[in-house]
Amino acid sequence: MSPKPIDIRQIMEILPHRYPFVLIDRILELEPMVRAVGYKNVTANEPVFSGHFPGNPLMPGVYMIEAMAQLGGTVILAPGDWKKKIPYLAGIDKAKFRRPVIPGDQLMMEVKMLRSRKNIGWVEASATVDGQYVCSAELMFSIVDDPRAFRLDSAVLHE
Repeated sequence: MSPKPIDIRQIMEILPHRYPFVLIDRILELEPMVRAVGYKNVTANEPVFSGHFPGNPLMPGVYMIEAMAQLGGTVILAPGDWKKKIPYLAGIDKAKFRRPVIPGDQLMMEVKMLRSRKNIGWVEASATVDGQYVCSAELMFSIVDDPRAFRLDSAVLHE
């Protein structure tokens, strides 16, 4: 398990996502191939709120799923794979949304590994705000080679 929280700079070393689509602010606990706990601070200045919905900003359900999927991606990658592999969201099952998430909320997420097989992994994900469940889902990932890693390796070999 990670001895201290993983901040946004370290998260961007693990995942390929960048602004405005990095949807995890901090990982509090990470035990690769087992579980992770992290959060997203939902702020009013996020681009999605200009259109969802004007005067009544609500975090879209697909953003909640994506935030949980990003946290899930950190769980299903072994630390040595962080710079060589990318977890692609491949399936969503049993998704449920229980209450709206609005600016000012902290979306606290937990992801637990269900199973893995070769380059496929399944996780159980849930999110709460102030201790109340807001959404949950089972997510499936496909783990693929990161083409950027091979371009870097190839460039180094040809120097």
